[in-house]
Amino acid sequence: MSKFNRFEDLDIWKIAVSIAVDVYLLCDTEPLKSDWSMKDQMRRAACSMSDTIAEGFEYNNNPDFIRYLAYAKGSSGEFRNKLVILNKAGKLDDQIYQELYAKSIEFSSKTKSLIDYLKKFEGDKKKK
Repeated sequence: MSKFNRFEDLDIWKIAVSIAVDVYLLCDTEPLKSDWSMKDQMRRAACSMSDTIAEGFEYNNNPDFIRYLAYAKGSSGEFRNKLVILNKAGKLDDQIYQELYAKSIEFSSKTKSLIDYLKKFEGDKKKK
């Protein structure tokens, strides 16, 4: 894996930003537009993924970054849970649900892979 100098170069950050933008646009339409509480929660969960990656990356050390990646992955789970609730309540179109759900799964999977890689890297450093 190559070294990244900016969080903006990370694929997981790009996916998270894409999700957040999609959610912001979605929340400007009904029925979410009128549901202030859920709209706020959806935006917060979606934005938290990219925010947390950016914050953790800027600490410039792998142990902190790993911890923040785990938080970002947790936010993805929270976000997916809200998607499921909205879809089952008939407040979210199936196609939009499936697209956002798939992006969130991709984010979680790639974030887990990066966490595993960084943990292995840190473990290998300790062995030397």
